Amino acid sequence: MKQQISSAKAPKALGPYSAGIATEGLVFLSGQLGADTKGNLVSEDVVGQAKKAFENIGVLLEVSGLTYDDIVKMTVLLSDMNDFAKVNEEYAKYFNEPFPARSCFEVAKLPKNAKVEIECIAIKK
Repeated sequence: MKQQISSAKAPKALGPYSAGIATEGLVFLSGQLGADTKGNLVSEDVVGQAKKAFENIGVLLEVSGLTYDDIVKMTVLLSDMNDFAKVNEEYAKYFNEPFPARSCFEVAKLPKNAKVEIECIAIKK
């Protein structure tokens, strides 16, 4: 059985998908942009967008009874790989060792012309 995850404190999905799904002890969060609850990007800057994306992830984790420590896998999408180090600096503020497994890709374009999108998988212990 799967349970939808959402919060009034995080942006709604931009299309026909869920912000998150919990099933079988796993929580899958869809890609989060650096957007406010109305879906507007909070910054033109990749650091500001990354910070807000992590905050949105935190909100969705919280309604699931989880924290950043429960994340086991992250995928980071960047519109410019030159922003990799800047996003890593922000990323490091949210995680301790052992860090989640992670992939990072440069993509041609993100929704709303965002500079970063972050998705993750967490486990319920």
